Amino acid sequence: MSKQKLTAIVVFDIDGVIRDVSSSYRRAIADTVEHFTAQAWRPTMEDIDRLKTEGIWNNDWQASQELVYRYFESVGKLRKQINCNYNNIVAFFQDRYRGVNWDGYIATESLLLSVEYLVQLSSNYIGWGFFSGATRGSAEYILQQRLGLSEPVLVAMEDAPGKPDPEGLFMAIAQIETQAVLPTPVFYVGDTVADMYTVIRAREAMPERTWLAIGILPPHVQTNSQRQNDYQQKLIAAGADIVLPNVEHLTSDKIRQLSKGGK
Repeated sequence: MSKQKLTAIVVFDIDGVIRDVSSSYRRAIADTVEHFTAQAWRPTMEDIDRLKTEGIWNNDWQASQELVYRYFESVGKLRKQINCNYNNIVAFFQDRYRGVNWDGYIATESLLLSVEYLVQLSSNYIGWGFFSGATRGSAEYILQQRLGLSEPVLVAMEDAPGKPDPEGLFMAIAQIETQAVLPTPVFYVGDTVADMYTVIRAREAMPERTWLAIGILPPHVQTNSQRQNDYQQKLIAAGADIVLPNVEHLTSDKIRQLSKGGK
């Protein structure tokens, strides 16, 4: 595809957008917190969602450590009294999530997007890539081994500052749009408050460009209408231009409509 012919650019988050992580990443968070609180507390999905809505806990290792700290604070301890080594948190989490040879919880993840959907975007001159807080190994596993993509544009945890810093989003765009052309509308598709904040910061840094924040409802909140509505409202409050139940609802027609200011 000729780069100058791009009508829009779509950059996808991965977790909760491309793959369902409710029984993998989030299960690993719960396992980790339970282990490091000596089985005193296991956070629920709602507990993890509440932390994530603060918009700064995109890194699940840091989120796990923070939940451990908050548990012990709730029973009267000071953080300086809590022995919660970050490297130990990471090692335990990865043992559960990644396993020995990608045979951990990651092997149970279901896909939320098809290759045919991406082909349809390309055929409509819409460039696409991925910017995720997942590790490169985890992201490449899902994109290359599960989806069968060959060297997709990917900015992962190791490549850029964590969200909501938009640097990783800018890096992905630069790989998709390699020629100097009129600024193409950019859509960032994510499922968390941090993802929406990333677009807000991108808009502040580059106001000459059209930026659209597309919220996606992750599968674990769609089991209950009240939870779904609450989650949707949090994404909208964080800056989502529109919230969809599945990434493939962001069709080429919808992208054209939103690019022109529609809903």
